[in-house]
Amino acid sequence: MELLRTWLGHPEDIYNLLRFKMGGYRAVMPRIDPDSLGLGLRTCYRYLNQTSRSFAAVIQALDGELRHAVCIFYLVLRALDTIEDDMTISLDVKVPMLHEFHSYLYQPDWKYLESKEKDRQVLEDFPTISMEFRNLSKVYQDVISDICHKMGVGMAEFLEKKVDSQREWDKYCHYVAGLVGIGLSRLFSASELEDPIVGQDTELANSMGLFLQKTNIIRDYLEDQLEGREFWPREVWSRYAKKLSDLAKPENIDMAVQCLNELITNALHHVPDVLTYLSRLKNQSVFNFCAIPQVMAIATLAACYNNKQVFRGVVKIRKGQAVTLMMDATNIQAVKAIMYQYVEEIYQKIPSTDPSSSKTQQIIASIRAMSLPGGPMASRHHYSPIYLSCAMLLAALSWQYLSTISKAAEEYVQAGEN
Repeated sequence: MELLRTWLGHPEDIYNLLRFKMGGYRAVMPRIDPDSLGLGLRTCYRYLNQTSRSFAAVIQALDGELRHAVCIFYLVLRALDTIEDDMTISLDVKVPMLHEFHSYLYQPDWKYLESKEKDRQVLEDFPTISMEFRNLSKVYQDVISDICHKMGVGMAEFLEKKVDSQREWDKYCHYVAGLVGIGLSRLFSASELEDPIVGQDTELANSMGLFLQKTNIIRDYLEDQLEGREFWPREVWSRYAKKLSDLAKPENIDMAVQCLNELITNALHHVPDVLTYLSRLKNQSVFNFCAIPQVMAIATLAACYNNKQVFRGVVKIRKGQAVTLMMDATNIQAVKAIMYQYVEEIYQKIPSTDPSSSKTQQIIASIRAMSLPGGPMASRHHYSPIYLSCAMLLAALSWQYLSTISKAAEEYVQAGEN
């Protein structure tokens, strides 16, 4: 019944979940026919679906040969990340592996059979992935190998190093996410679906990755603490607590929320770059691929801002809300309107006593200036009363069925994953 109460409070979610399930998802995430692929590529797409349901959906919606290049790019980085995450591999083995991982792409028989991680199949069957990598055009191979090399070096650097300064936070996020944004942008341009400037402007591409990574790090505070990981920069949290783990203590909740708000303010500084980057894209499949995670991120930050629940459990956006964002974020005016909506939501929650309040207000003013409403999305939540009434009636009569729908939709909307 909790689900029913949630939907009655947000009737537009019901309408959009139904619209999504009844075919709306095909407009943003069409599926490919596996029978049209060779055995190696079919295996790669199976691994893609097993290791990331959300990215599998958006990758398979890309046009032409770019789809295969991004699929292989993802699996190569997933294999690299699996090595980094595996705590059973000693550092004297792991560090050289990270440094040399890019070279394994050209070694047909290289594989690793000793991983205990859940995604170990990408290491155990790396020969299939590396074979399909070598089947790509050289222009794609060069990008993937270069990014893999740089990321492996960066991961090795931070294996025994904690994130202290905000500059180091940016550097860590660059290695694990900014480089992904740069690599993807270079692939977009190499495919000729996008102009050369998209791949050449590494600063904007880096910001795309940093905005997503910082959002994940901020949201996942408690989960990371429980698993013994620390990614919040000491330079920030040390002003609010003696130890990062102290922020989870009930007696420190006010200071914890102030620390949270400062980090969210830091992340918001990437939004202008995100909007500039997206405004340059001209291919619809590439735009959807890039825009959907970004609007999910701004909605997540709005949910986390000034929210004590970040230190007590999991803060997630509603599935119906996520589906709405997926179907709406298909052009730059729509994305600007979404950004405007959520920074306004943050603005309304800024406490006057918050130490970062003036900085938060300043960056929101900058984002407002870039995303003033007036496009087709300015009134995107005003649905016909007939639709809403029908949706509410359906919810009351068949909420269990709609719960099943929302679980199916989860395959597409958990874009905050990894």
